[in-house]
Amino acid sequence: MSTAENKELIRAVFDQMALGNRRALSDAMSDDCRWTFPGSWSWSGTWSPKSAVVQGLLRPLMTQFADAYRMEADLILADGDRVVVQARGYATTVSGEPYHQTYCLLFTLADGLITEVVEHCDTALVERVLKPLTPAP
Repeated sequence: MSTAENKELIRAVFDQMALGNRRALSDAMSDDCRWTFPGSWSWSGTWSPKSAVVQGLLRPLMTQFADAYRMEADLILADGDRVVVQARGYATTVSGEPYHQTYCLLFTLADGLITEVVEHCDTALVERVLKPLTPAP
């Protein structure tokens, strides 16, 4: 796919997530997708393949929210098979804490599907208001 097509695919995913469609991102992933949190904090690591991303990361994360999680893209940049998104996420945790997150997400795409996500976010917010993932990756 072209740079423009890859950018549009990611834009469409974020348009759906802004409406509260939690499945938009996982529906766009390839079966061998890999998701990484770089660094040395409690959520650092890599989940792969898609089934591990969904079952080990995304579902446990979403169960920590009391309301619909929404994510909105502020900026989308693309170059070939790479798309970078600056975004904001909004929800309230089941314990009543506001979860207003900021992100820089780096996507790699192939054949119209996401094959890799590298997520940079406010790690202090995660550590403060979310429960650690069990088991860790």
